[in-house]
Amino acid sequence: MATTPEHDERMAKLTFAEVYPHYITKVEGKGRTKVELLEVIEWLTGFSEEELDKLVEEKVTFSTFFERANLNPNAELIKGVICGYRIEEITTPLTKQVRYLDKVVDELAKGKKMEKILRQP
Repeated sequence: MATTPEHDERMAKLTFAEVYPHYITKVEGKGRTKVELLEVIEWLTGFSEEELDKLVEEKVTFSTFFERANLNPNAELIKGVICGYRIEEITTPLTKQVRYLDKVVDELAKGKKMEKILRQP
């Protein structure tokens, strides 16, 4: 399913601070830890816990979040469906990056092994 311009705009305007607590709740509710979540986010974006805390405090949008991120070159190995969208078919770079993040958080919550989540080519 292709994303719509409205969907892409909503992704750009959403703040990381709005979503981050949900990520924590999701993974902890499934028996994973915040430390593991931080490891996954750092692998994808390059942000340390301190940097994430600052981004939350600043209430940055996902647009700003990913502009500042140092996206892992192996992120393009993230494939599959998340929230009804096949990641490899998303053409808008920002929306694809947000869905990369959603996908790795989802994999963590589903109990996937860390070595698999932190993709190696």
